[in-house]
This record gives sequence, structure tokens and C-alpha cells, in this order.
Amino acid sequence: MLDKRASTLRGSFFYLIIYRINSGGAGQLAVEKSYAEINEKIKQGKAVVVTAEEIIDLVKEKGVEKTAREVDVVTTGTFGTMCSSGAFLNFGHAKPRIKMNRAYLNGVPAYAGIAAVDAYIGATALPESDPDNRVYPGRFLYGGGHVIEDLVAGKEVKLEAFGYGTDCYPRRHIETWVTLEEINDAILFNPRNAYQNYGVAVNSSNRTIYTYMGVLKPRLGNAGYSTSGQLSPMLNDPYYRTIGVGTRIFLGGGTGYVAWHGTQHNPGVSRGENGVPLDGAGTWH
Repeated sequence: MLDKRASTLRGSFFYLIIYRINSGGAGQLAVEKSYAEINEKIKQGKAVVVTAEEIIDLVKEKGVEKTAREVDVVTTGTFGTMCSSGAFLNFGHAKPRIKMNRAYLNGVPAYAGIAAVDAYIGATALPESDPDNRVYPGRFLYGGGHVIEDLVAGKEVKLEAFGYGTDCYPRRHIETWVTLEEINDAILFNPRNAYQNYGVAVNSSNRTIYTYMGVLKPRLGNAGYSTSGQLSPMLNDPYYRTIGVGTRIFLGGGTGYVAWHGTQHNPGVSRGENGVPLDGAGTWH
């Protein structure tokens, strides 16, 4: 499969996937390719690119070493729900200026204790007017994730902010409308963007359980989980030998980077023979 649209690589997921299939995370292939070699093939339109799903059948059919020689890039784009997500926003200065002490976007509170017109909107933030769990079992109509979605969609979002007023920042209140195109900066930054492994929620009781992630039906009627399974880059790189600080990723359709290990990072859990953790383990942010 040739993909002439592939951009040059600063990191390759190919090696990490073949690596684990071959050795369970403890060995090394005789076949190695440098980024420079792969980038040159991409420029020439000769790179062989497959998905993480396709590579599994290729390895079964041709074996590890032959597949490693033939394939140059394995893409691992996946999608899943994850809390501990949000966006840093800089709105630019108003006239007169305001040092925001409290900020709201479409009524959803954003943390403003950063700088004069910087704020962080968390994906799970709820407006004070939301019925949340006061109307049992909860409704959760609109929150920070919706605000981010509206901004990305190009919609106008209402910004209301309050300040305490100083000589240099005399303004105490502002109410206006903003769009993603108008504000200075918008940076998706997720303190815990991906989990190497995660729990599955089930309900063995006889009553329905209402969680902030949805309804759990009685008597094991359903299960709540979030994973990309065998396609997961973190499961295919169990000891973090390929993915680390500075690794380039796709994030929300754009280019992103691994900044550091994420919150709740815990690599010291029990692992299987192939190195894959048996409990919640590594995280990125």
C-alpha cells in the first residue's frame, strides 16, 4: 500500500508494534530502518504504509521479519474517551484591561488563576446552572467539552470575566463573544491524555447504577470501558522504549506532542509475559 500523502517522520510506530509481536518487549529484530531511510521513501512516494489493524494479519501471513522488511510505517490513530483533558486559552487584552479573577465560557467556569487573560477550560467542567446530579440520576446537559467542541466548530462562545481591579488592570467586568479565530492562543493540553490500561466498570447488583460516565445496568447488563485494545500504541510499547517526551502524535486532528508522563502514571504494576500491564499503568500528557 503506497501513501504519497504521508509526511516525513520524527517518530515511527512501525518498530514498536513489530518489536512486541516478536519478543514480548524483551528482544530486538535483526531488521532495522532509520528515520532518514523511511523519510526518503516517503518523499519518493515509495513508502509502504499500513494501519495497526492491517499489520496484525500481515505478520500472521508473512512472519515478523519479512513484514518488517516490506512495511515502512504503521499508523496507530485511535479514538477514546478520556477525562483530565482541556485547553489553555489566551483571549488578548481588552480596553481598558482586565486581570481576570473568574471566567466563564458559555456559562462554564474556566480556571483563571494563571495570568491576566489566560484561562484553562476543563473538559468536565459544568456551569453552576447545570442540574448535574441534583436532578437524580443526573442530566449533565453542557460542559467544558462542549465549549471546546463549539470553539473548534467555529461558533461564537460567550466570554464573561470578573476582575478585582488595579491601576494597571482597572476593569472589573467584561462580557463579550469570542471565536477560535479571534483569540490569541488555543492549546489542547491534557494532563492525562491516554492510559496504558484501564478498568472496566460493571454492575453485579440488582439495581441500576448511575455514574458520571453513564448508566450501568443491573446483573452485568452492560460494561463501561475505554480502550483501543490491540491497536493501542501504549500497549504495543509496554516499556515506553519508543514513545516518550517529544514524540509527535495526532491530537484532535492536528499535530501534537507527548510533553511528559501523565497524571497517575504508575509503571510499577504487575505485567504479563509480554510486558503488557495487568492494571492501570503508564499515561501520557
